[in-house]
Amino acid sequence: MRRRTRIALLVILGIVVFLLALGALPNYIKSGDPYYLTATPVEDHAAINGSDLDERRYPYTTAAIADATADEPGRSDPYWKGYVGFKEAFTHSPFDEITALQQRSMDTSEADAVYVRFEGTIYRLTVTQS
Repeated sequence: MRRRTRIALLVILGIVVFLLALGALPNYIKSGDPYYLTATPVEDHAAINGSDLDERRYPYTTAAIADATADEPGRSDPYWKGYVGFKEAFTHSPFDEITALQQRSMDTSEADAVYVRFEGTIYRLTVTQS
């Protein structure tokens, strides 16, 4: 191979590695305050069927519901939002899940919460910082 071709291939390879790292690294940034998706059991409300929620698409939602009991709210793993907003463009967040669930049915949501029915229990899902 010619020298120019080799240099061009190395530059392209370097760019590809950089872009892959850029997509993977924001998950490891833990700056700012942690946010949690909280599932609080409620008595009665119109709710989305939560039994068909995919665990891979809604990891915060399913973790919060799994952590909840009949008397105590459940909480997902923490999500660190970061300071400048760079991370949100590359990672999945509880805010994304709330928005996606609200878009499923406007009748089952409020401004900052959505209601999900799972195994006969209705949960109010909200994003909290504490």
